[in-house]
Amino acid sequence: MSIPNYLTFFRIFISPIFLLVYLEYETFNINLATLPYILLFILGISELSDACDGYLARKYNQVTDLGKILDPMADSIYRISIFLTFTLPPIQLPMILIFVFLYRDSVISTLRTICALKGFALAARPSGKLKAVIQAIAAFTTIILLIPYSMGYLSRETLQQTSTIIVSIAALYSLFSGVEYLYANRQYIMKLLMTQNSKTADLVD
Repeated sequence: MSIPNYLTFFRIFISPIFLLVYLEYETFNINLATLPYILLFILGISELSDACDGYLARKYNQVTDLGKILDPMADSIYRISIFLTFTLPPIQLPMILIFVFLYRDSVISTLRTICALKGFALAARPSGKLKAVIQAIAAFTTIILLIPYSMGYLSRETLQQTSTIIVSIAALYSLFSGVEYLYANRQYIMKLLMTQNSKTADLVD
């Protein structure tokens, strides 16, 4: 375990805190006007840890196959947790958007894990990094919309519609990046399939 990997685990553990604060802010004596700023702080800490673990891993030559698998997995867990939180009032995103994020990341994560077990790690793609940036912007923007909502300047209907449009853009790009990732790594996927077919043929023989 290295510092980058500890930061990666930190993102996983902070996800439930975001959900808990969003749902039970009144229990913690947090008023609606203060809530968006606390959520922004939690999200900012998460995104900062995401930036730092990659930077530290490269700077101190601590890039590992475990980190290559664990880092995107942690990103997926905490970002999907955030968007899943937003399906609850007052933002109330459509659940189908969460399934888009979940399906895309599940397919890619499963592929990465299987390839790693077979001895070759699939590195992140630029489109995947841009996907992470777009999702982060969508999450930050959605929380920022809570500020005028909490002050009575934005109706709940407008909050929900605007948030849905913003997150839908992030979901569409997530799908694109997933397809691009599969296409870019098609040789490894074919290698994996050929290996599996070869083992199946040996069993039949």
